[in-house]
Amino acid sequence: MYNNLMVSLILYNLRSAHNVGAIFRTADAIGVSKIYLIGYTPAPTDQFGRVNKEIAKTALGAEKTIEWEQAEDILELIKKLKETSCQIVALEQTANSVDYKKVKLEKEVAIILGQEVEGIGLEILKECDMVAEIPMRGGKESLNVSVSAGVALFRWFD
Repeated sequence: MYNNLMVSLILYNLRSAHNVGAIFRTADAIGVSKIYLIGYTPAPTDQFGRVNKEIAKTALGAEKTIEWEQAEDILELIKKLKETSCQIVALEQTANSVDYKKVKLEKEVAIILGQEVEGIGLEILKECDMVAEIPMRGGKESLNVSVSAGVALFRWFD
């Protein structure tokens, strides 16, 4: 929770356990309330309670301090969150995205972070209230997903 604003993250089909752990650590630092792990995003523990050592290595205990939940269908999750008046914001580059520095968040929000290579698909983006992007000035098209999470979260909530 940040200044009475409930902040959740939705990690959509992330491949890298290191990225997931880094996002947990950043989320803890900023005060994120909950992380949703969607699709094949690795979880801090498996169905038998075994610890994912790669996540634990980068999260440094944050995976134990933030509530998390696994879900298969991101569209069902978005629908459920919207029913509670949660604002859904995707962090992605599109033709209609808004510069992340211009984003003002004033109510409960869930931020979607997409798969490292493919990003967030159009079907999902259509269901979002806003798509925000971090402008790239160099030759590369994007940042690592965990870096993007840190940049945006600290801009929006610090």
